[in-house]
Amino acid sequence: MRSDVVKKGIARAPQRSLFKALGFIDEELSRPLIGIAVAKSEIAPGHLHLDLIAKAAADGARMAGGVPVQFPVIGVCDGIAMGHEGMRYSLVTRELIADSIECMAMAHGFDALVFIPNCDKIVPGMLMAAARLDLPSVFVSGGPMLAGRKSGGAPLTLTDMFEAVGAVGSGAMTEAELAELENAACPGCGSCAGMFTANSMNCVVEALGMALPGNGAIPAVMAERVRLAKKTGALVLDVLKKDIRPRAIMTETAFMNALALDMALGCSTNTALHLPAIAHETGFALDMALINTVSAATPNLCHLAPAGSAVIEDLHAAGGVPAVLAELAKKNLIDVAAPTVYGALQDSVKHAVNRNTAVIRPIDNPFSPTGGIAALFGNLAPDGCVVKQSAVAPGMLKHEGPARCFDSEEEAFDAIMGGKILAGDVVVIRYEGPRGGPGMKEMLAPTGALAGRGLDDKVALVTDGRFSGATRGAAIGHVSPEAAEDGLIGLLRDGDRISVDIPVRAITALLSDAEIAQRKREKAPFIPRTCDPRSYLARYARHVSSAAMGAVFK
Repeated sequence: MRSDVVKKGIARAPQRSLFKALGFIDEELSRPLIGIAVAKSEIAPGHLHLDLIAKAAADGARMAGGVPVQFPVIGVCDGIAMGHEGMRYSLVTRELIADSIECMAMAHGFDALVFIPNCDKIVPGMLMAAARLDLPSVFVSGGPMLAGRKSGGAPLTLTDMFEAVGAVGSGAMTEAELAELENAACPGCGSCAGMFTANSMNCVVEALGMALPGNGAIPAVMAERVRLAKKTGALVLDVLKKDIRPRAIMTETAFMNALALDMALGCSTNTALHLPAIAHETGFALDMALINTVSAATPNLCHLAPAGSAVIEDLHAAGGVPAVLAELAKKNLIDVAAPTVYGALQDSVKHAVNRNTAVIRPIDNPFSPTGGIAALFGNLAPDGCVVKQSAVAPGMLKHEGPARCFDSEEEAFDAIMGGKILAGDVVVIRYEGPRGGPGMKEMLAPTGALAGRGLDDKVALVTDGRFSGATRGAAIGHVSPEAAEDGLIGLLRDGDRISVDIPVRAITALLSDAEIAQRKREKAPFIPRTCDPRSYLARYARHVSSAAMGAVFK
């Protein structure tokens, strides 16, 4: 056993004495040590209950003959961090999470790992660690939050809260109505109830083969989620016995399956940032052009919030991720022979039933013949940018309008709330990329404000930053190269005409080559945003690559 390095032989008597200080007995020290990386905290609703999930996973591991050992993992709540300086500290934690898990696993000689994430950057950070360490590993998330309910019974999610802010600003909603929504939108623990980044990634983990069926959609409050965690804890001992390693699971085929599921579900655009970063750890290059290749072949089968009114609990009731994969398998759009931690993907698909064809459209009757995400290219984004096309109003799939340029999210939000953005405009937010931000903030506040003011089907938003999975509308992010890396987005001026054509995957600034060259000559050098040179943000800015490469460290 790998853990023998910390517990076997005369030379390890000092280490054994420390284990015994923890309450271990000799029989336990003869068994496999199972590290349980758990992101439990009291600041994120998605992580509030992870102690219960971790205990269930530990019970399963102990029943199967292992010795479970929990250790903590950090996790930013993106919803709380949204709209202020704290959001610069969200994406950057992905690398911290991967690095810290590597440190804990290598220092303490774990034989295998159970990963318990739930929200946003924690899932990809843990997947990156699993791929890097290549120790036998299984994932189980904390599960999605139940939707809130309006007084009339319609579902509420965090999207509604951000859009309500814009509605109050325009006079379409009172502050009393806002307070009513505030008290109802997020009813308890779990990752926010729509197909936002957290739930997108937890569903994708199933397609990657790193978790049992149900990981993505079983609600957090169900006993079924606790049972899934127990099964996961027991499963990791079997994975260890068979020496099944993450890089043998997360192959090129697995990433193609994950992309196909992504397109069918209409996942968050953040998957276009995280999947390349995870693939990078396995040695597989996943670029934006591949996203379009898969999107062109994969129908969009689900319109989950924010693209539609259905929420994740509806997806679970309809059959969950296995039912979506089964629909894709009917047209050979996934490889069901791909290995997983429990066998092959076929073992999930063969038992799946689509119980609600309004939530999971049959493969022959999709919402659209192409996938939920598209990558756009052009002089404004030669390395690419991304949009959640399944959440774009039909009238905005093609749009041309004048640029309204802002050098920060805050400037743009103030202009929107001040009524300075008009129908037809293209809001440009720059210097919010991985390096320029630094930290590549999610920007749900401006997109929510646009939607709340009734402009989400009349205004496009283009940025070198990124958007929350809760965003809807013609919100185009990850523009690469970013402004801080001399991208054309940094040269735009108010009034420049911007053309967006999502069906043909194009985004263009209608400027002549001569005009662009002149502006490059006139442009002042990039001055980084003021931040403490001793800070993690400053170090992050020095090392991070472009969004087109997954914003991994160079």
